[in-house]
Amino acid sequence: MDNENKILNLFKTNTYITTKEVEKSGIPRRFLSFMVDKNKINRLSRGIYSLPNELDDEYFIINSKSKNAVFSNLTALYFHGLSDRIPIKYDVTVKSDYNGSLQKERNINLYYVKKEYINLGLSDFKTNYGNVVRVYDIERSICDIIKNKNKLDLELYNKAIRNYFYSKTKDTNKLYAYAKKLNIYEKVRKTFEVLT
Repeated sequence: MDNENKILNLFKTNTYITTKEVEKSGIPRRFLSFMVDKNKINRLSRGIYSLPNELDDEYFIINSKSKNAVFSNLTALYFHGLSDRIPIKYDVTVKSDYNGSLQKERNINLYYVKKEYINLGLSDFKTNYGNVVRVYDIERSICDIIKNKNKLDLELYNKAIRNYFYSKTKDTNKLYAYAKKLNIYEKVRKTFEVLT
């Protein structure tokens, strides 16, 4: 089997392939460029490719640009059903020393955290396209929006706080444990004290 067909075979199990996967299969990366030039595949972003007729999964593409990028704040709450507004700009958290391509993206609001907090509340979420992306769980996302309240749409913020407060699946023990680690315990406590 020639290299082009080997690359096309990789799409049988994935909607997207990466340069890394192609090289792992023993195929020289230059074949990706040849196939893009022939319109056999599309280059969606640096190192990410799809077949020409595939719809783009923006969440997966953004998440693939950095191994530490995590959907957070209102974007994460949209994934968890606590916000019904489809994100126009995506909230993404990265390590405080991050220096990469996401900083140049106009459709991304970047939030920075110390590296010891990047994995706090980390979970996997399956997009509508079936791809798995990194997203903060509900409790971490609530902590984040309380911490970043001044940077967010107030209407969306208030709705998310109320939705969480009245949710039957909320885990307040986890919420307050995260709040303590993130040094925002008093802010979180006061936010929910008003609703009780």
